[in-house]
Amino acid sequence: MTVVAAHRRPAVRVDGLERADFTLAGHRVDVWLIRCPVGAAAEALARDELDEAERQRAAAFLQPSGGLLYAAAHVALRRLIGWYTRTSPQELRFTREPCPGCGEPHGRPAVVSPRVALHFSLSHSAGVAMVAVAGVPVGVDVERLPGAETIEVCSRALHPDERSELASVAEGEVRRELFGRIWTHKEAFLKGLGTGLSRSPAVDYLGVDVGRHPEGWTVLGIPCGPTHAAAIAVRGPAPDVVDVRWVPDRWLSAGGGP
Repeated sequence: MTVVAAHRRPAVRVDGLERADFTLAGHRVDVWLIRCPVGAAAEALARDELDEAERQRAAAFLQPSGGLLYAAAHVALRRLIGWYTRTSPQELRFTREPCPGCGEPHGRPAVVSPRVALHFSLSHSAGVAMVAVAGVPVGVDVERLPGAETIEVCSRALHPDERSELASVAEGEVRRELFGRIWTHKEAFLKGLGTGLSRSPAVDYLGVDVGRHPEGWTVLGIPCGPTHAAAIAVRGPAPDVVDVRWVPDRWLSAGGGP
């Protein structure tokens, strides 16, 4: 299946894809979705490939499921980046670029070693994680669709026109989906910028009118199942295609891979 939006938007390819070759291409962005492993897959997760800071962060989650998803997301990230760069997952070193808003080191994540012209972004929420890999700055966000109370509270932070769009939709599943679309588009864009939510969500319009989205960026939704919303933001000319794949559980186990 291929979905093509208007305004020369990229094709989002989710079915019938050829085997991934783990190369960067200027016309393509790769998106990888990860499910939280369960049972034997959780036991086999290659946690030894995480560094000490990642292991401590995973252990610090109040809910074990949150820590497990964090660990799986970072094992997936290390393995994916390792395959793209032909580097062992344990040898990868990451950093944070300076925030363009304040200059502090909490901007976009980046690979320090090896030195490669590769950009990536990572997000995880309630059982699903998402990694994008591209040759240009990129941001992603995935979120579980929220309830009415969360929408009521969080929508106050949005752009006025986005709030109006939400207000025009009756409460229920359609409003949940619309809020999920707007919020993930917003966070993906802000992560692509490198500011995250330190830049007010009210500043930039990421609502349903894609013609009004920030200039110089392509922001679009990524299909990830009925319980979540997801989006990607890509800087510069729009890629021709965005390829979306689910990471098999076996790729995250000791000795596993494509």
